[in-house]
Amino acid sequence: MKCPFCGHNDSRVVDSRDIEAGESIRRRRECTSCGQRFSTYERVALSLQVVKRDGRREEFDRHKLVKNMWKACEKRDLPVETVEALARNIEHRIHRLGTPEIQSTLIGEYAMEALRELDQVAYIRFASVYKSFADLDDMRREMERLASSEAGEKARVG
Repeated sequence: MKCPFCGHNDSRVVDSRDIEAGESIRRRRECTSCGQRFSTYERVALSLQVVKRDGRREEFDRHKLVKNMWKACEKRDLPVETVEALARNIEHRIHRLGTPEIQSTLIGEYAMEALRELDQVAYIRFASVYKSFADLDDMRREMERLASSEAGEKARVG
């Protein structure tokens, strides 16, 4: 592992810990040249192909999911950790399916479901791109569905 301080190509592991329920490993390292300490993170890499709407396939990329969810959350008062946690939960959910391929539409549904519970404005922003609303009427109908389901949930709880 290359030292971020001096660029030396050798370091030793001082400590290792499982994080994210065993999905990642945090390693505390020490450079054998300059003695500086730094952390690295290792994640289990499972091959998962995403089948796009047009039939193309590409490797699942959690960073792409996070980026698209963040676009929907722009200028919303949401902590960074929240969107990261949502994406991590979606990724876990996908891997638990145990299939080597997943439809991009299912990933989009999972993201909309998570955003709907987190922030209604972020949900509408994501849905407007994901569902390709043709006009304002489509968006208005989706907002009305969101409002009526929210009212229904409040009535059941209240």
